[in-house]
Amino acid sequence: MLFFRSSPLRLFMICGFTAVFILTVTFWINCSDYAFTLPSSSSASSMAALNAANGNGVGGNNKGSYYGEPFEDIECNINAEYIISCKKQGSEVYLPFSFIQKYFEVYGYVSQQSGTVRFEWSHSHGKINKPRGTYNPRGIFMYFDNYNVEMRDRVKCISGIDGVPISTQWSADGYFYATQIAQFGLSHYSKNFTDQEPRRRVLENGDDERGTWTSTGNSSLNVVYFPDKYSNCVNFSTLTTTTTTTLTTLAKKSILTSSTINQSPEPSSISITNLNHTLDLVLSIDLLTLSSDGGTSFTVRLQHSHTPEKIFNLTYVTGSDVLIHAENDNIEYGLGTRTDGIWRHIVRDLFIDLQKGLQFQSSGEKRKKIRRSEIRILEISLSGKGVFDNLTLATSDHMAHFFDAAEWLVKNQNKTSGGWPIPVRRKLGSGFLELAAGWYSAMAQGHAISLLARAYHARGTRKYLKAAVNGLKLFKVPSYQGGIQAKFLGKYVWYEEYPTQPPSYVLNGFIYSLLGLFDLNAIAPLNYSTEAGQLFDQGMIALKKMLTLYDTGSGSTYDLRHFSLGIAPNLARWDYHATHVNQLLLLATIDKDPVIKATAERWKDYMRGIRAQHN
Repeated sequence: MLFFRSSPLRLFMICGFTAVFILTVTFWINCSDYAFTLPSSSSASSMAALNAANGNGVGGNNKGSYYGEPFEDIECNINAEYIISCKKQGSEVYLPFSFIQKYFEVYGYVSQQSGTVRFEWSHSHGKINKPRGTYNPRGIFMYFDNYNVEMRDRVKCISGIDGVPISTQWSADGYFYATQIAQFGLSHYSKNFTDQEPRRRVLENGDDERGTWTSTGNSSLNVVYFPDKYSNCVNFSTLTTTTTTTLTTLAKKSILTSSTINQSPEPSSISITNLNHTLDLVLSIDLLTLSSDGGTSFTVRLQHSHTPEKIFNLTYVTGSDVLIHAENDNIEYGLGTRTDGIWRHIVRDLFIDLQKGLQFQSSGEKRKKIRRSEIRILEISLSGKGVFDNLTLATSDHMAHFFDAAEWLVKNQNKTSGGWPIPVRRKLGSGFLELAAGWYSAMAQGHAISLLARAYHARGTRKYLKAAVNGLKLFKVPSYQGGIQAKFLGKYVWYEEYPTQPPSYVLNGFIYSLLGLFDLNAIAPLNYSTEAGQLFDQGMIALKKMLTLYDTGSGSTYDLRHFSLGIAPNLARWDYHATHVNQLLLLATIDKDPVIKATAERWKDYMRGIRAQHN
């Protein structure tokens, strides 16, 4: 039987006539123990390995010298199950890194900096985000300023009606997923603290900022004063037959500075051209549609800088509930059927809308992603009949996206249960009963409450506070009765990300729910915060008692199915393990119990290959 002896781990790369490096990693073989150590980047042995990899002393017969020792081809018998090809040099054996990477689930790649070739080895791919200080419920949510939810592959698009992500995580058709919507809002809220002040350019507001417009046919562009907006707005029409009656009524007896809308029997359009904008790709507009049959739209014409002949058209259409439709380079988003006579503030990230459209064309063929800096805005045109104000381009508009998420949460909360139902079924794993569509999640509840508490803090609007407090109801309802509460050993209160039968006790979702409770307790007025504080305290008692049950000695488990079902543990992937560490480090800033910080530090060491001691 082969055992590994403590010795430098060396890199060997043999360069043949193909000039392709073969990466190998060294294991010193002996019969003493299993321990091995990583070599110093400055060690002589590492430099010798690099010399060997560059062909010094390596012959075409696969034999070379490394400190005078020749290399030989040998077979490695892996657990008496299969054979792989290895290299031997004296008493030292080299195994291919491609084998080691898969076998031990480690990561590595060759890098070259300042002419020096190095092999970068890491035990995990997770990233630790150190807390910026004591957690502030009114500030950045964890490290979500690094999140780009809308760019995820499992986000189909951003809804033109609601301005929030449409998820495809568990259904290709797309659906509203409260967890993802809240993450979208929390990420933009957090970016508002960390990003630079956005650059804005008002193209047209009917008042002090006027655009240069061109038209075809007998289209009309007039200025209208709306007292309820305290500003001039721009009335437009490209329809073949129009009247002023609807506009006068909807303007609430406004003073029309130009009251005639021309009629045109020919197709016509109104556009603002010669923009040549880059990076300022977030468009916002206040829009009032007047077409009784819908069909009012605005189109943004984009150009790819590397291929100027490549033109894309993004069209946003009222009277349509179509999420997204793409054909060739024309992409369309529906703004909803119930839009006539209602002012809407629409904010669209043109780059995201383009990217999503290009990936889901009618042909079904996925296309290569493009960069934000490669897109230019050439033209914005309007068609149909309506009034608009504050047509603006900006580098970002984080708070607009944040409040789109807050508004969706308010409108789509089940007022009776206080929850945000998940509209697709979910099977967590073998042995758990399937969750039928309409189930509730502690993680969704916690994220939503974190967002709504911040929305209330930012604006002081009572509807956000009311929805957040209403979201507490499910924390008190047992999971077997449709709620999210489970009890470990009938004693410790746990909030279930997946309210399975039997309970699954998913760790990361539980901690996110605790943060929601903490946020509301900190932000809400005293007469609203007491219940959130009590629920948080109950959860923290459970966390401190149960936390070490997730410890494997070399990582953490995602849940406790090994306890609930009596099966093998469900080991957390390194990204989930890193999330556990990040969450615990954050909790350690608000709760000084040593078990939280000590566990976080031990689990952080696991990510560097340091394991618990054995007997």
